[in-house]
Amino acid sequence: MDNGVSAGSTASTSALGHIALGLTLLAFGIGHTGIIDGVSAANSVSLATYVGGLALFVLGILEFRGGDGFNGTAFAGLGAFWFTWAAGADGKVSADAAGAFLVLFALLGLTLTVGAASGLFGQGVYALFTLSLLLLAVGAFADSGLLAKIAGWVAAVAGLLAWYGATAALAHWPVALGSRARRDAVPAS
Repeated sequence: MDNGVSAGSTASTSALGHIALGLTLLAFGIGHTGIIDGVSAANSVSLATYVGGLALFVLGILEFRGGDGFNGTAFAGLGAFWFTWAAGADGKVSADAAGAFLVLFALLGLTLTVGAASGLFGQGVYALFTLSLLLLAVGAFADSGLLAKIAGWVAAVAGLLAWYGATAALAHWPVALGSRARRDAVPAS
């Protein structure tokens, strides 16, 4: 890419990245909950590979190029997580190896939670993501299907929050909670 050519708007790549994260988390979470008969986490491998893995990684590179180090780190790191998770999904690795992998990437989630500058909303997405990974890790170590289901619900809620945040940014809806959100939602005369 020529240095004189823009990598694109960081606002649009950020929104697309959060949509990709949201959809992947939803599929991953719903698969772990078992709420839909015949749908498991393994069914989200293709989505995790291409949308969560490849697309997020590329969007992370574009965010870095556009000057956004946080979203660049988040999207590239999460892209690596999803791509690697998909490669080892469906029993291709031992439960203990899967648990260790989830703990290691929960550290990335913790870093993103602490570093999110978008306030409680953005921190909430990454905090729920981190919690879901920790619950899945403990569930893998303890061979607990119940913890995996709880982790699935947490991941699905994180996915909904990420999707809503991206949709709200594109639609110019308020994301802040409380009186400030109501004040900001009313256009000034």
